[in-house]
Amino acid sequence: MKLNLKQSLLLIAAFIMGYSNILSAQSIYKIGNSKNNELKIAGTSTLHDWTMSAKIFTGTAELGFKSGNDNELVSVKSLTFSLPVLNLKGSESGLDKNAWKALKSDQYKHIVYQLTSATVTPDKDNKYLLKTRGNLSIAGVTKEVLMQVSGIVGKDGTITFKGAYKLNMTDYGVKRPTFMLGAMKTGDAITIDFTTVYEK
Repeated sequence: MKLNLKQSLLLIAAFIMGYSNILSAQSIYKIGNSKNNELKIAGTSTLHDWTMSAKIFTGTAELGFKSGNDNELVSVKSLTFSLPVLNLKGSESGLDKNAWKALKSDQYKHIVYQLTSATVTPDKDNKYLLKTRGNLSIAGVTKEVLMQVSGIVGKDGTITFKGAYKLNMTDYGVKRPTFMLGAMKTGDAITIDFTTVYEK
């Protein structure tokens, strides 16, 4: 039986779509309540180094796995992360309040990250290196960020992403927080270090 051009094109398209599904199966994940979840902000000041951290935040991800193998990550189609600013806390309550004010928490209640693209490279032992591009929004200012992130596929089916990113607060219009009536003034540069556990 001869096929006309239209029928042939439809068969080719169906084959390509089916082949793609064999190679990759998409799954939706969200950040759970793992005790390993943590985002930490570290900086310097005129008196001593300081940190603030949070363990409660939300996010979703659409991840692609090799069909028939939920341990073999092949793509990250989308990923979001949202942290309520008031969840960030350190050892100095006075600094916390000044930091929240500097982050304009009354107007912009969340720090938000939205992935725009990612390439996934297998490492070993269910570990992966991700080169990511996304948009980070802090205090109402959004900037594109490039990060290298490690991904670990757990035996329990969770996906743990770890990474760090350095930035200057003034790039996001954040006035450097002070403490002790201005005796302690924070430096402009900070490092955001995170561990997020996504579960199906």
